[in-house]
Amino acid sequence: MNWYIEVLNKYAIFSGRARRKEYWYFFLFNLVITFFLAFIDGMAGFFIDEIGLGLIGILYALAVFVPGTAVTVRRLHDTGRSAWWLLILVVPFIGAIIFLIFLVLDSDTDENRYGISPKSVSV
Repeated sequence: MNWYIEVLNKYAIFSGRARRKEYWYFFLFNLVITFFLAFIDGMAGFFIDEIGLGLIGILYALAVFVPGTAVTVRRLHDTGRSAWWLLILVVPFIGAIIFLIFLVLDSDTDENRYGISPKSVSV
């Protein structure tokens, strides 16, 4: 839970680096919250079948869009890649696979142009 809160606290910080743990815990908590909100939307009658989301889910998605993008950019920085690599998602299927590989790669252990390794400063 601390990783999720930390990402929300750094909601608009696109510089620096984010460890795998920070990114994937944020992703996991978002997934759990999204399923929970979809359930609530369904029970309240707010779920829209055509788009697969409900009113509360849409509001939540808008609220975490910037923090999610920021942590993704910082995760790319941690592997030594620029945020421009987000554009690879435009390439159908193959782009998503390559992007996923970037997200699961281990951090650069040394300092790179985006800062020092978060593994070396965390406790």
